[in-house]
Amino acid sequence: MATMKAIRIHQFGDSSVLRLEFIEIPHPQVGEVLVKIAAASVNPVDYKIRQGEFPPVGEEKLPITLGRDFSGVVEQVGSGVGSFAKGDRVFGMVGGDASYAEYAVIKVEHLAKIPENLDFIHAAAVPLAAQTAWQALFDHGHLEAGQRVLIQGASGGVGHFAVQLAAAKGAMVYATGSGKSAQLISTLGADRVIDYTKERFEDVCADMDLVVNLVSGEMQQRSWAVLRPGGILVSTLNEPVRNRPDAYGKNSCFFLVEPSGRQLADIAQLIKGELVSVKVNVTFPLKSAAAAQDYLEKSHIEGKVVLTVDG
Repeated sequence: MATMKAIRIHQFGDSSVLRLEFIEIPHPQVGEVLVKIAAASVNPVDYKIRQGEFPPVGEEKLPITLGRDFSGVVEQVGSGVGSFAKGDRVFGMVGGDASYAEYAVIKVEHLAKIPENLDFIHAAAVPLAAQTAWQALFDHGHLEAGQRVLIQGASGGVGHFAVQLAAAKGAMVYATGSGKSAQLISTLGADRVIDYTKERFEDVCADMDLVVNLVSGEMQQRSWAVLRPGGILVSTLNEPVRNRPDAYGKNSCFFLVEPSGRQLADIAQLIKGELVSVKVNVTFPLKSAAAAQDYLEKSHIEGKVVLTVDG
């Protein structure tokens, strides 16, 4: 039996429950490929799963291998796969959990080819975060060119993609962040950067067509005030509560990202055309996944945290 290294949990808890184990290398079935993982990104959902705070993953599913997105090389293809071949550089979401490992089996509809101008580390930072941004803006927010959008938490993993995707669409982009991240947000294409430590976004924004909220705390509920009638508040954290008079006549949406190779391929084209760039904050080796999760959870970082996977 061929084995691989993987970071797994057998119980919920703090980062000390993460274990580096040797498990069997999976085999691709119909419509799947086996990918040799080069890098995997670390996302907030990873530590929420580890803590038992992500309802779709309960104790009955333990033990599991963590990780939701990756970059790597196709090692083997299952039957019925014609769009990918051994040796292809690919990235994507696993559609569940399993990318903190040396290998993973992926459905082809969740995959896309990595653009030539992107290395494995930066490619791993793209799939979950960029698709979350895409789906927030376009699938749920229905953003069009010329509309006004406010992105709350614009320098983080999802936020830095959201700013660029909205700008590429031709929207008027307002974005919040702390003073230290203002320069980054501006270079990403925001028309107006709001330093929330110095000014209230309500004093700057009005008649927004869309607000995308990516931060916890009171900013989500305060966002109702800057939406136009009929505008939409999209959250990746929880369902917005309509407990304010200024929420009436406005729409809201909470969603969890869905893997889509088609969307990822569209994003790859924007990266290839240098309309979207990828910000990686720091990398950790696979064996230091616990430290990587602690760093992400306890720090207000710009961009993404990535695990490198050595064969």
